Amino acid sequence: MYGGDEVSAIVIDVGSYSCKAGYAGDDTPKSVFPSVVGSIEQAEDTDEAKPEKEADSASDPKNGSKPMDVDKAKTKRKFYVGQELEFRRDHMEVISPMKDGTVMDWDVVDNIWNHAFRRRLLINPEEHPMLIAEPSINSAQQREKAAELMFEKYKVPALFLAKNAVLTSFASGRATSLVVDSGGGSTVVSAVHDGYVLQKSVATSPIGGEFLTDCMMKSLESKGVVIRPRYSFKKKEVSPGDYKVVDLDFPNTTDSYRLYHMRAIASDIKETVCRVPDTPFDEVAYANVPTTSYELPDGQTIEVGAERFKIPDILFNPFLSQTIPGIDGFGDSTSIRGLPRMVLESVNRCDVDIRKELLSSILLSGGSSSILQLKDRLEKEVLEESPQNARVKVLASGNSTERRFSVWIGGSILASLGSFQQMWFSKAEYEEHGVSYIQRKCP
Repeated sequence: MYGGDEVSAIVIDVGSYSCKAGYAGDDTPKSVFPSVVGSIEQAEDTDEAKPEKEADSASDPKNGSKPMDVDKAKTKRKFYVGQELEFRRDHMEVISPMKDGTVMDWDVVDNIWNHAFRRRLLINPEEHPMLIAEPSINSAQQREKAAELMFEKYKVPALFLAKNAVLTSFASGRATSLVVDSGGGSTVVSAVHDGYVLQKSVATSPIGGEFLTDCMMKSLESKGVVIRPRYSFKKKEVSPGDYKVVDLDFPNTTDSYRLYHMRAIASDIKETVCRVPDTPFDEVAYANVPTTSYELPDGQTIEVGAERFKIPDILFNPFLSQTIPGIDGFGDSTSIRGLPRMVLESVNRCDVDIRKELLSSILLSGGSSSILQLKDRLEKEVLEESPQNARVKVLASGNSTERRFSVWIGGSILASLGSFQQMWFSKAEYEEHGVSYIQRKCP
């Protein structure tokens, strides 16, 4: 048991798209920044020509200084987090620590945490208990790794790992619900009953916001639209009010950095012009739909037609994406299904006694502006496939901030409750029982 509730707990949620960090009890996170980082390989014994304040030895957190002693020629990765990523650097790759919602690179996560604590919140993590949001499908090994890093490197006084779906449910004031979380890297449907995720109910799909962004980008490219990254040109005034676009040549820019900036523009196009169609998308029916204009950063104006309905409909019919040139086929097509089928699949894996309750409180979580349009369509299609006497209700907050930060807000509420303070996994318990004890303290 941890009794030090005089100091505010920190709530941190590292998602596929962004990292949210702030104080428990606040309405919104204090800091939000991308959860991808820039990485440059460099020799251990060389210094960056342009030194950064964040010369954290956290670039190699687990190995400390050993590699330097063993092999002078060995390279290490220098990471650029948050705003540092926006400045183009030669040979800088953009990498994500997550794949399908699961952490694949702990070095990157460590640097993201470090950036959140030291540079954004300006705190000493040794003085604050930490509540960390984790995916509903997190493995025991992943949870133990997170706990080990927090206690051994950051020396936090107490820790709690809470499932994303549970926190979303708490944020809406419910202990039981079916949470549909459409994130950047994947979509996850989880049943929450009395504050616990029913693991057998979790249904996942690799189709998330980033996949839809790629579909939009490829669809525009197939029509001859060229998306210029912001760093690759400048506007030169040739006469008052008249500008000419001049291309800039940066031969050492990596493909991943170029793609990162192109995706940012394609994502804005998607969020600005796309709408979820009321009925399943049909190529013939939408062939003559009015187009919507969008001005790209370089000044060119493009017209987006049927794609603005087709792209969001991929959430309902994933195989629509196969009609877009350049989009790869799905490796394992058995795990690819639309949202209504995922919802029904998840509900049917639960006990019969709670199915009606779950169907009547389906929570939509995600940062997309299309979520509210998604709500009506999902409710209609799930109702069509549900038992006759079932009452289907899909809920989504009308406040975009609440939808986008629902996981973090749930963590903020939970960690600030007086009754929660006895739930912390303390440093003393970690030292006495070991890291595996996290499985008992944070079920």
